[in-house]
Amino acid sequence: MDIRKLHSFVKIIDIGSITRASAILHIAQPALSQQVAGLESHYGKPLLVRSKRGVVPTEAGKVLYRHAQLILRQMEEVELDIQAASEDIRGTVRVGLAPLGLGSLLAAQLIEKLRADYPGIMLYINENVGGGAMSELIMTGKMDVALIFYPGAIPSLAFEKISTEELHLVTTSEDFDHTDDIAFADAVARRLILPSKIHTLRQVIDTSLARTGTTAQIVAQTESISVLSSALSEGLADTILPLSAAKAVQRRVPEAKISPIRRPNMRSNMAVCWSAQLPLSEATLAVQKCLIDLSRQMTQ
Repeated sequence: MDIRKLHSFVKIIDIGSITRASAILHIAQPALSQQVAGLESHYGKPLLVRSKRGVVPTEAGKVLYRHAQLILRQMEEVELDIQAASEDIRGTVRVGLAPLGLGSLLAAQLIEKLRADYPGIMLYINENVGGGAMSELIMTGKMDVALIFYPGAIPSLAFEKISTEELHLVTTSEDFDHTDDIAFADAVARRLILPSKIHTLRQVIDTSLARTGTTAQIVAQTESISVLSSALSEGLADTILPLSAAKAVQRRVPEAKISPIRRPNMRSNMAVCWSAQLPLSEATLAVQKCLIDLSRQMTQ
């Protein structure tokens, strides 16, 4: 049913004249009469009784008039609700930031951006679980969107690839000769604190160890930037991180030195992840866009 025909019909009944309704609606009288004829054809009953004094609704016309008023009022409310939703997006959005990744640098910027652009959105940020666990939480609807180490295609998830970062050695050791780069074998010969074996970053390192037939001197395992920073500041061990996470550590430990690892090079990929099956709220879509934009700005 064309809503415009209902609007015209209601106006005709309110005014009591097709001629005067034609002038008010700026619709030619033959076209307006054709709209009424279309409604009568659709419902299979006459809707208006015409006379020299104007028009009045038939019993069927009175029924349509009552329902048309309700429909038109509801359509107005829909437009107002949509406009209000676009102007003031509200809701809670659960965001995951994979530990030891790009999220270590942009969490504060994400909060600031949303506070400025979408004050009605309440952000809940979780950095306490690994990327694999975050993807599972998104599958089950317990998390809305996440920035994780890219695990490869998963049918129930959607990804926006963000960056590829080389891995770097981070150290505060005074005996370290800070050069432009360091060989992989030399990096893993140092005392290291690395993430656990389930972390994508550790899997990248372990793959290089296996391919080169090298062993690493690992003294502890953690996914916590704060724990890593404390250990580095005390000179207890070094670590291997993507550049973004290395810079996040360097903010906490200014004396930390960062060197890219070569021979072989190691890289990690990050992506923004969300459900490909569950519907996304307007608030989640807004956060998703902010997260993608900030991540790209930071890597550039």
